[in-house]
Amino acid sequence: YVPSGTDLQAFTAWLPAAETASLPPALPTRLVPGRVATDLAVPGRGISLSQLLGGVAQAVSQAFTAGVWTLVEVLDARLRGGHVYVEVSERDAAGTVLAKAGAVIWASTAGRILPEFERATGAKLGPGIKLLVRARPVFKPQYGFSLEIDAIDPDYTLGDLEARKREIRNRLRQEQLFDANRLLPPPWDFNQVLVLAPQGAAGLGDFRAEAQRLERFGLCRFRYAFSRFQGEGAAAEIRQALLDALGQGAAATAFDAVVIIRGGGAVNDLAWLNDYALARCLCELAIPVLTGIGHERDSTVLDEVANQCFDTPSKVVLGIEQLIAKRAAEAKAHFHQIAMSSRARLQSARRAVEQADAGVRSALPIASPRCAPDPGRRYSMRLMRRARSASKSAPRPDSRCALRAPARRSRWRLCSSALRSTPARPAPWSTGSAAMWPQAPGARWSKPEPGRKRCCERSLARDPRRRWRAALHWCATPMAGQSPARHRPGRSRR
Repeated sequence: YVPSGTDLQAFTAWLPAAETASLPPALPTRLVPGRVATDLAVPGRGISLSQLLGGVAQAVSQAFTAGVWTLVEVLDARLRGGHVYVEVSERDAAGTVLAKAGAVIWASTAGRILPEFERATGAKLGPGIKLLVRARPVFKPQYGFSLEIDAIDPDYTLGDLEARKREIRNRLRQEQLFDANRLLPPPWDFNQVLVLAPQGAAGLGDFRAEAQRLERFGLCRFRYAFSRFQGEGAAAEIRQALLDALGQGAAATAFDAVVIIRGGGAVNDLAWLNDYALARCLCELAIPVLTGIGHERDSTVLDEVANQCFDTPSKVVLGIEQLIAKRAAEAKAHFHQIAMSSRARLQSARRAVEQADAGVRSALPIASPRCAPDPGRRYSMRLMRRARSASKSAPRPDSRCALRAPARRSRWRLCSSALRSTPARPAPWSTGSAAMWPQAPGARWSKPEPGRKRCCERSLARDPRRRWRAALHWCATPMAGQSPARHRPGRSRR
């Protein structure tokens, strides 16, 4: 008779086989009495090691006939001969290891459960990932104790990763730091940028290919700092490298932005970036942070707290290039606008000056034009002097008519050309004896030549016909040096 609720594992040696099969798995510390105790009976001088370990193996196999769902954290994972050898552990909140064991996923099982797990979670079996596995304890005298894993629950892994990020978000929101960097004004332009990335990463190579082109044309300068981005202690190294680079850069020149980039990888590889201390460091920065971590489907806490988040490292440098091109186009448009506005203002000012000059000239009296040089008058006087000298040097035939005709024609032609080359005097501003004449091109007040009768140039300017009449009168007037007797007083002068 066994009371109700009592564990029947201690009575399996006396129970029927049918009832023993229906019992739940026993704890590893409970050994099955009976045959095990008989096998381990101590002879006179003791038993061999193989007998002892064989008895332990038999006890473990009898205690755990099936696998048990267990929470583990992966410390290391190795692939050898198709089999996956994993080291698992359990830690407390302070990070102290409470338990550790080795586990194995045989090749036949690994080919079935691992692809399904990676497809469902996007994570690979590696250090730092927490799993819910179905494991059966196994003890072998040659290899010792291990766990054989035959199933993995992907929902638990996803839930654990999301729970870790949710905890970091809540802490930052309680401290009112979650949106601190994201609310900073984005960079207006890029002149110097700090880039933090893992050494030799593929994403860094893509970033540098475009960044070097911007540096070659002097558009932007990039300074690089390197650190590990996965593994135990990676978050602390990233934070220290960032603070060191910012401290050195502040002494020389300020950075316009901080860029954090990393190539694609498994979810558990990127999970190392979900660190509270690192996320808080980015939130407290006074300059904008730009992130390009993983691929489009990847997301970390750093992406959530950054000022700008890009899908890949290549898109980060592309965004920098687009902003630089945008500012250059705006500067060019502003330059053209300023040039057009300045040109219009200069033309307006020029017209105002011309109008003011014309008003001043029309309002002020002008001095006597006798003092102003007149190129037209000089030219006409030069022609007249040539005509006179030509008439003096001409031979004198016996007939007086033959003498007058050539000189008169020559003087007529020269005088006509002089009158045509001299502009007519403009009309006076007022009438009367006190009228003044404007000092304009062609305005003159000349004395009559020796031997020529005085004529009023004012009347000549009013009537062009009188100009020609005066020219005819001048041609008929004797030249200076000629004898007055050669001129017949009663003869008509035409």
